[in-house]
Parts: sequence; structure tokens; C-alpha cells
Amino acid sequence: MEKREVGRTGLLIDTLGLGGAPLGGNFVDLTDQDAAEIVQAAKDVGLGYFDTAPWYGFGRSERVMGDVLRGDNYVLSDKVGRLLRPGAVENPMDFGMVDPLPFHVVYDYGYDGIMRAYEDNLQRLGLDRVDILFVHDIGEMQHGTENARHFGDLQQSGYRALDELRSSGAVKAIGIGVNENAACMEALAIGDWDVFLLAGRYTLLEQTALDELFPACDAAGTTIICGGPFNSGILVGRDTWNYAKAPPEVVTKVRKLMDEAKTFSVPLAAAALQFPLGSHSVTSVIPGPRNKSELLEIIEWFTTTIPMDFWKSLKAKGLIAESAPIPS
Repeated sequence: MEKREVGRTGLLIDTLGLGGAPLGGNFVDLTDQDAAEIVQAAKDVGLGYFDTAPWYGFGRSERVMGDVLRGDNYVLSDKVGRLLRPGAVENPMDFGMVDPLPFHVVYDYGYDGIMRAYEDNLQRLGLDRVDILFVHDIGEMQHGTENARHFGDLQQSGYRALDELRSSGAVKAIGIGVNENAACMEALAIGDWDVFLLAGRYTLLEQTALDELFPACDAAGTTIICGGPFNSGILVGRDTWNYAKAPPEVVTKVRKLMDEAKTFSVPLAAAALQFPLGSHSVTSVIPGPRNKSELLEIIEWFTTTIPMDFWKSLKAKGLIAESAPIPS
């Protein structure tokens, strides 16, 4: 497995990692045993980078991932910004979760909240280290008008907590994990970040991050991990995009992409998985398989040979940005 450097940290991670949202029952019904089988299968095929968060099943994903990784050589990213408090939510599916643990979220992006969240993460994982620590879902897409207060907490004290954890060697890299370019741009103005986990904004379907974010990250020495390479499933045959039913204009574009893929006998999912890595700004791509079979299919897509003429045709027909670097 090829590895790339996270920012300028010297930390190398696999270009293909395992996203841990489904392991917590996010938008999928699976048991802890099912989730453990996914992590074990990832290890068995040689994946060494794993991502999780307290949000995924209110701790379920962290517990399963820690149990399977314990004692192994791994690179793990986890997230802060949400504290888990006792007391189950009334309707878990309002949050897209099936059978989460009996907790609810309290947002805290300040110094004490981030330090507490980091310590809680280690306890749930049952591990003694996390390599990359992301501030999770800071931004207007998540918080609306409340984001100004949350971002103020991060700027005034939360970033200091992250910087202290990095400086002490407790974590090797820090960043934010979000679904929007604007939040990354705001973060660049308040600190020195190693890596951003950006979900859904640099994919075969959308390349808005090319305009401002990628050049700004290159200048800052900040790399990108691409989450959601299938845009919530629309690029692997499902009807969901951005965690909701795909609108007609998105469905139309996906159909055009699919037609081109058929012309070149390329699985569209393989193209979606490999496309982000054409950029030198991108360190890794982390899809979230929902079962072992999907994981093995992802490995097959990741190793599929895609002809250069396919990428050129997408550009010629305006289906990807003209400035988008393509995989070699």
C-alpha cells in the first residue's frame, strides 16, 4: 500500500484508509460483531490507517475499533468537539443512527472541552494513543448561527489545547474534520494545521475545493484526507447524496459519469475512489464500508487499472474540472 505524508509531520499513512462511521451504526444496521469483522478484514488485507469519532454511534465505533486494533501497529485518527453525556436520545434516527449507545452530545470546542474529549476518546478506545486529532464538524453547515460562538471558543482556547497535545507528542498531527470548504479556510486563519479531513467536497462529482482551499492548504503545508469519496453513496448506485436523497441535478450528473464509465469499461466506484489521489494535496481516501463484502469490493476498485483516456474524456465533456489533476 502506498503511503503519503500527513502535512509536514513525518507521519506516513496509507493512501486508502477505513472510515469508521458505519461501525457505529450511522445510516446502517449492524451488530458490534459485524463492525469488528470489517476492521479485522481491513487489517487482514493490509490497511493500516483507521478513522473514528465519538459521534459515530455515540461511542460504538470507537469501542469496536479500539478492541480490534489494540496491540497492533496502526495509525488512528479520532475527533473532539463533542462530549458524550449519559442519557439516550429519544429518536436516534433523527441523527441517522441505528442502536447507538445511551448517550447524547454536548458541543464544546474550548480548551477544557477538547482536553476532556481527548481523554474520553482514549478511555472508550481502550488505547494509549491517537495519532491524528480532528476538531469535528465545526462550521455553519453543522451549527448555523451558533457557529460563531463555537468557532470563537476554538480560536480563543480550543486551538491551544490541540497545539499543546501536538507539542507534547501526545498526538502527531492536528486538524479539523468537516463537510465544507469554508470551515477549513476559516481554520487556516487561526492556527497551524497539519491535515484536514474533508468529506464530500473533493470527489468525482464535486471539485469545489480546488478553487481556494487546495492552494491555501499547499501554501500552509496542510494536506487533505478525503472522506465520503462516494458522496454518501450516489457514486456506488445508491440514491443518497450529502446524507439525504439526491436532488435531480445530482442524479443527472451521476448518470453522465456512469455513461462515460460504461464506455471505457470502468467501474464508476473505482474511478470515484481513485480520483482524489490524483492531487498531491490529498494524503488519503477513507470510504466507510458497511460490511466485509463492501470492504473487499473497495480493495478491488482501488486496484483497478483506469485508462488515461477515461479521465481525459471526463474533462473534455466538462464532467470534472479542467484544473483537476488526474491519477497517473
